[in-house]
Amino acid sequence: MTTSDSKPENDKTDTSNPEAGESLDFVRAIIIEDNKTGKFDQRVHTRFPPEPNGYLHIGHAKSICLNFGIGQEFPGGQCNLRFDDTNPTKEEQEYVESIQADVKWLGFDWEDRLYFASDYFDQMYDYAEQLIMAGKAYVCELNAEETRQLRGSLFAEGQDSPHRNRSVEENLDLFRRMRAGEFEDGSRVLRAKIDMKSPNLNMRDPIMYRILTARHHRTGDKWCIYPMYDWAHGLEDSMEGITHSICTLEFENHRPLYDWFLDALGIYHPQQIEFARLNLTYTVMSKRKLLQLVTEKRVNGWDDPRMPTISGMRRRGYSPQAIRNFCKTISVNKFNSTIDIALLDHCLRDDLNKTSPRVMAVLKPLKVIIDNYPDDKIDMLEAINNPEDESAGTRLVPFTKEMYIEQDDFMEDPPKKFFRLAPGREVRLRYAYFVTCTDVVKDENGQVVELHCTYDPETRGGNAPDGRKVKATLHWVSATESVPAEVRLYDHLFTKENPDDVGEDEDFKDSLNPDSLEVLTGCRVEPILKDARVEDRVQFERLGYFCVDKDSTPEHLVFNRTVGLRDMWAKIKKAANPNPNPNPNPNQKKNKKK
Repeated sequence: MTTSDSKPENDKTDTSNPEAGESLDFVRAIIIEDNKTGKFDQRVHTRFPPEPNGYLHIGHAKSICLNFGIGQEFPGGQCNLRFDDTNPTKEEQEYVESIQADVKWLGFDWEDRLYFASDYFDQMYDYAEQLIMAGKAYVCELNAEETRQLRGSLFAEGQDSPHRNRSVEENLDLFRRMRAGEFEDGSRVLRAKIDMKSPNLNMRDPIMYRILTARHHRTGDKWCIYPMYDWAHGLEDSMEGITHSICTLEFENHRPLYDWFLDALGIYHPQQIEFARLNLTYTVMSKRKLLQLVTEKRVNGWDDPRMPTISGMRRRGYSPQAIRNFCKTISVNKFNSTIDIALLDHCLRDDLNKTSPRVMAVLKPLKVIIDNYPDDKIDMLEAINNPEDESAGTRLVPFTKEMYIEQDDFMEDPPKKFFRLAPGREVRLRYAYFVTCTDVVKDENGQVVELHCTYDPETRGGNAPDGRKVKATLHWVSATESVPAEVRLYDHLFTKENPDDVGEDEDFKDSLNPDSLEVLTGCRVEPILKDARVEDRVQFERLGYFCVDKDSTPEHLVFNRTVGLRDMWAKIKKAANPNPNPNPNPNQKKNKKK
């Protein structure tokens, strides 16, 4: 009865038709116009190019959905998965495998188009020699500090390297000796010969190759020089026949360099398009900072359910459809913005509400004994699995003399607006009977440990034949038939809305939330969950949405709280837009330039 991603027919990707005007953002508008004019012969070919130096996060999901989505939406469209593995000191096969798993889990398929930058190292090298022979690249022996000083700044022009005017023959000889391993790491680089006075710092003779004696996860020890991303990026796109190279906004100033390299070589030239990356409240998106959290053991690995990584979100109980819906909702734009995490929660609830079976679980049990119920009787009551999905059917829930309710659902001396169980008060037990509290048992410390109640057998199913009403309905489980479970309650990893907003002597980790995880033991769940599988998602009625954790075993069930039932985004949107015709994009605010 539980749901997970083992049923792909329930989790298909959306295939909107952008030609018909659906899901039309500025990137798709550019592609549609290119198709109208016959640019690229009406081909549409994108790529998702992660660096295998960490696990993917929700920001990468936005790019995955955009690139693979475009590949799906346009007739004959394609999208490659390409690893930009140009820095062997930070790349691992573990990251390669995790990235592939994440893309597939999100519902996308690169088919036979899996590539690596390292596939093209030989051709990239040949292209570099071509630029050298054309007098457009040179070997430079300045160290990093000297290079920085001569580069200039936004307010000062750069100065030529003393090695800039070496002969073609000398540059070619030095570059080949760099490849042969004759020089120490950092002693020489290959630079493009462009314009040291350019107002764009990226055009001031950028580095194309550096010496780096490190074993590569795919090519081994074949290379001791490695291409820089700006050099490799456009060449990879060109060699793969990419039409639209979609990057995040920080590469906008790199586009002239992208164009220069391709034009200088006279090879096929894709179009680079930039969009704003995702920023999310209470979240850090830097892979460097996420790695720091992992290596310092501030979290329990890359797939810790508090992490914004796709694997962490998957473990927490997010569905691929919810993430895709979120990415579709926020769309893409050309300005930096910060999305309220409440919108992500809203998209998550919206999907889980439709797909998650309902079950009952008691997280902080309080025993209830029905004094007038037969000792050995088990009444199997019919319960609805999902009111949003009639095809989900019903299940049978055992009702017995002893049961558990939530501790918070009882008060001995309730305030005026507390309508749940109290001495002398009658309430409804979900799908079961009306019960009335008749006695309260306390321990030596005065804590309530047990309640005694009576039930009305005429109210089976939850309604009274005489028409009397009750003001509260409680969830419950049988004390004898339910099964024990551990439940992990997760909250935001950071207490600050913007963890990166720190003072001079502060660190982003200073705002880590000490209450981001609460582990509850001794919880009780319906017996139907004893066979639940890892990543199965359910709604614990009245409590929220939960997912079976990978630590779970048949002998020790473990559930993660994915998200609560309260939808804060709906309240935020209603408060911000009391007008019945709300702003179509209330979730985004343009960031002010500092």
